[in-house]
Amino acid sequence: MKKEECFYLGYIIKTIGIEGELAVFLDVDDPEAYDTMESVFVDIEGKLVPFFIEEITIKSNKGDALIRLEEVEDVESARHICQRDMYLPLEYLPPLPDDEKFYYRDLAGFQAIDKEGREIGIIDQIFDYPGNPVFSITKKDKEVLIPVADELIMQIDKENKIIVLDPPDGLLELYQ
Repeated sequence: MKKEECFYLGYIIKTIGIEGELAVFLDVDDPEAYDTMESVFVDIEGKLVPFFIEEITIKSNKGDALIRLEEVEDVESARHICQRDMYLPLEYLPPLPDDEKFYYRDLAGFQAIDKEGREIGIIDQIFDYPGNPVFSITKKDKEVLIPVADELIMQIDKENKIIVLDPPDGLLELYQ
């Protein structure tokens, strides 16, 4: 499984107890949508390693959860996978509730313009960095990186594949 075929789910925080249970953070809008997961991929040294889930308990709607993985039966084997990112294949993204909602990854290929109507470029991809996704936009053979944040997205026109952004002051000037 390759990372580009997956989405970032969250990360493993620390071990809990001596039997290999793990505290995790699910960096998703609806953590409870993942309470029946059967497996997860853990990024170990750049490779996605599959783990089957024995048990998962969602502790809050903020993403806190406890997880027990098969073959992780003691604190030592649990420590080996702490502080690592977790992923799931794209087909496990839950359906969105209405037409107005979207996943950031759906914006690849959109033309990005600023709030004054000036062209920024075309969104090539979205780097799904944990807690800090970034639009990678191509403009005249240059890569422009703009944080993906709701407060920077002014408008999205799905039909015409245009997104209006309000990047932080001075950011676009860095790419001139």
